[in-house]
Amino acid sequence: MALCYGVWALGTTWAAALWLPLGIGLTALAVALHSSLQHEAIHGHPTPWPRVNAVLMAPGLTLLVPYLRFRDTHLDHHDNAVLTDPYDDPESNYMDPAVWGRLPRPVQALLVVNNTLLGRVTVGTAIGLVAFLLGEARLARQGDARVIRGWLWHGPALLPVAGWLAFVAQMPVWGYLLAAYGGMSLVRIRTFLEHQAAERASARTAIIEDRGPLAWLFLNNNLHVVHHMHPKVPWYRLPELYEGNRDRYVRRNGGYVYRSYAEIFRRYLLRPKDPVPHPLWGRRG
Repeated sequence: MALCYGVWALGTTWAAALWLPLGIGLTALAVALHSSLQHEAIHGHPTPWPRVNAVLMAPGLTLLVPYLRFRDTHLDHHDNAVLTDPYDDPESNYMDPAVWGRLPRPVQALLVVNNTLLGRVTVGTAIGLVAFLLGEARLARQGDARVIRGWLWHGPALLPVAGWLAFVAQMPVWGYLLAAYGGMSLVRIRTFLEHQAAERASARTAIIEDRGPLAWLFLNNNLHVVHHMHPKVPWYRLPELYEGNRDRYVRRNGGYVYRSYAEIFRRYLLRPKDPVPHPLWGRRG
């Protein structure tokens, strides 16, 4: 956490003054790492006290995603029985085929692009944010208490970020917006194929056997089936668990395994990994 906030501070001040693209790049890395650390806080780290973890990780570095809403939707996502469900899994990228069929062709084309890795980290971040904010607005109008509470607490969480950018940072606001967008786009490399449509729930979650810089940035969440099976285990123990019983995890997820992020870039940079309409939706009802 100290490294994350330190790099964020360095990126928005000294690095931005030295060379703005360097500052934007460092800040984007810090924003991505902050998202990974928020994920750890949601699952009970680094302290056993959820409120302490929330205070430590609540600052709104992404500006548009409240910590409490990230927490609520992510814990809903951890109901393995609904993984990839277009309605009940908040992190699903699949659509109900009936809804898909009613979309205008330009929108369908854009969503197909979003299912390539290049599309996911460019336009996909904007698509995800717009869908998230529209969904939040709809739930707030319906009086959803969790949504209203999450956004009310987001105001205080933005104050230290806004104060820093106004009085300390040497980065223009447009530069910070680019950095925040870039950080969220980096996270989308991890989420791009974490889950697939499969009849068996345990076969819906991926393993990416990468131990490089992206795996560190994502705090080993690339070993995603291990995380879903042991959600309270801290990030630094996941590789040990996986290496100690690799065959069990591979059997568990039906061999949904990639060797590295380099393999994923080679295979899916320009090619959709999945269809947008859920391929099993008719059979699942």
